[in-house]
Amino acid sequence: MPAPLSPQLRAMLAQRLSFYEDLGIRLFFRRSPNPAAGETTFESPVDFQSPSPALPEKEEEHLAKRSAAPASPKSSATLSPPADSLFSAAIPNDTLEKIRADIGPDCRLCRLCEKRNKIVFGDGHPAAKLMFVGEGPGRDEDAQGLPFVGRAGKLLTQMIEAMGLQRQDVYIGNVVKCRPPENRPPEKDEVAMCSPFLLRQIDAIRPQVIVALGATAARALLQTERGISEFRGQWQEFRGTKFMATYHPAYLLRNPAAKGDVWKDLQKVMAVLGLAPKKGKQA
Repeated sequence: MPAPLSPQLRAMLAQRLSFYEDLGIRLFFRRSPNPAAGETTFESPVDFQSPSPALPEKEEEHLAKRSAAPASPKSSATLSPPADSLFSAAIPNDTLEKIRADIGPDCRLCRLCEKRNKIVFGDGHPAAKLMFVGEGPGRDEDAQGLPFVGRAGKLLTQMIEAMGLQRQDVYIGNVVKCRPPENRPPEKDEVAMCSPFLLRQIDAIRPQVIVALGATAARALLQTERGISEFRGQWQEFRGTKFMATYHPAYLLRNPAAKGDVWKDLQKVMAVLGLAPKKGKQA
């Protein structure tokens, strides 16, 4: 007999399934062992609203440690998300307040919760025309609960001001909302668990332009393995919004010579938004 689900795992699954239910997703497949073939097979769809048998012990352990496994990333010549994405449609009447409430005060959807100090939800104007998306919180962000407040954040603020804006005029978020240990890039399953909240933020804000800061953010949103240098500064479309990737401010701190490239990218954004650079300012 497989071991019953632990209370902690039941709570994690209930939270996640409730989120899917809000999106109108009712059916899932469950995995079960095929003793004859010695491998795992997929059975018929299971309505998660009805009681289902306990997961095999190994699967319970996997879910408790790793949460749900993501699909393999796909390269795309057009750099657009898959058409069959579970989150291809916006949730009607969604707001940043609802999204923050759905995350809760102590999100446990992935392992990043184990060492984080604060959840970094996002910051800025709820109806901003320009949205920046970074990789994930760093040490300073984890301590303060706000995105881009360290050295890289100060440079980003200077970039925003050079565009003729103030930080409070834009919205700033991250692909994951908890700090990865030692500031490592977030892993694929961590991105898979957290990115739906980011997509809801994008849909709720409905910016005119999204700027991805760095390769990790660009790859996560566009679901591509291409290097950022291949499409940096080029206009893409993401969820009906103009999208551009550029270098992360942390990269500019290490490679100041690349600031000119980023400023060219930002000038393209400014042209779309009808902005004039602030006199004497340049990224």
